[in-house]
Amino acid sequence: MQTETMKNRDVSLLDILDAVLDKGVVLRGDITISIADIDLVYLDLRILLTSVETLMESRQKPSVMELEEKMNQSERGV
Repeated sequence: MQTETMKNRDVSLLDILDAVLDKGVVLRGDITISIADIDLVYLDLRILLTSVETLMESRQKPSVMELEEKMNQSERGV
């Protein structure tokens, strides 16, 4: 149902940019440079694209790993 709604809607570049900066996007890729089937250079690339405000808000929220660590510490009595 959602795909039908998106098909009928005109989306501008500004709408896409606003959504990307509001939510954030992670791009990941691998590049291997080789000659004669010998790998010379391997690059593992990760790019985070978001607004500073969104990044700061997400850093203020505790992550799942932090919550699990706090629970483990309380169980151990630390």
